[in-house]
Amino acid sequence: MEFYLGLTQIIGVHTILGLSAYVILQTGQVTMAQAGLVSVGAYVAAMLTAMVGWHIIPAMLIGGLAASAVACIVGFPALRIRGLMFVVATLAFGEFVRLFWFNFTFQIDKSGEFFVILVMAVLSWIDRSKAGAVLRAVGEDEVAAQSVGINLTVVKVSAFAVGGFIAGIGGALYAHYTTHIEQENFGILLATFAIAYPLLGGLSNVFGTLIAVIFIQGFIIEVLRFLGDWRNLLYGLLIVVAMNVRPRGLLDDKLSTHIKNIFKSKKRSFPDA
Repeated sequence: MEFYLGLTQIIGVHTILGLSAYVILQTGQVTMAQAGLVSVGAYVAAMLTAMVGWHIIPAMLIGGLAASAVACIVGFPALRIRGLMFVVATLAFGEFVRLFWFNFTFQIDKSGEFFVILVMAVLSWIDRSKAGAVLRAVGEDEVAAQSVGINLTVVKVSAFAVGGFIAGIGGALYAHYTTHIEQENFGILLATFAIAYPLLGGLSNVFGTLIAVIFIQGFIIEVLRFLGDWRNLLYGLLIVVAMNVRPRGLLDDKLSTHIKNIFKSKKRSFPDA
C-alpha cells in the first residue's frame, strides 16, 4: 500500500510539473527553465517550514509566488527571441537557478498534502474560458493575434508567471514528499520531463498531461523497472514514435471531441425523470 501511495505522490508532483509547462506551450514557447523554477519553490518552501516553522500551505503559496516572480524574468526575453535561441536561453537560466542552490541542503518533515486536482481544475477552466482562447491564438499565429488587439507582452509574461507559480507549487510538494532536497534533483532531465508530458499528452486538454505522466512514471519508470537503464532508450523511442504517429499528442483535438460527444450522447440517453 505504501508503494502505491508513493507512486501516486510521484505522479501528482510530475503532473503539476507538466502542467506548469502546459500553460507556456499554449503560447507557442518551448521553455527549459521549469526545473529551475521548481527548485525555487522547493527551496523557498523548505526554508520557510524547516527554518521559520511555517505550516506547509502558506509556505507552498510563497514558494509558488517566488517561482512566479522568477518566471517573469524569463518571460520578458521571450518577447525578443524565439525558437532555438529561446530554448537555449531558458536552459541556461534554469541551470543558473539550479546551481544557485549548490550550497543549500535541507532535511525537512514529510507531508502528504498536494494540489494536483485543484491545479488541473483551474487549468481546465482556463482552457474553456476566453483566456485559454487567447493563449492558443498567440501560440498559433502571433501576427494574427496582435492584429485583433491581443497584447503579446501581457499574454506571454502572464503565461510564464502562471507556469512559474504552478512549478513553484510542484517544487514545494516535491520537497515535502522527498523530505530531502539538493540541487542535483533539478537538472536537465527534469526540465525535459516538464515539456515532454504536455507534448506527449497533447495540448488540447489538461488530462493529456496526466495520461502522459501515468504512462511514463507509472508504466515505463515503475512497471518496467526490471529493464534498468534500458528504460531510458524506451523513453526516447516513445517520444520519437509519438512524434510520428500522433504529432498532436495522445489526447489531441479530434480524440477529445470524440470523447466529449460520447459523454453528451450518454447524458441525452438518460434524461432526468
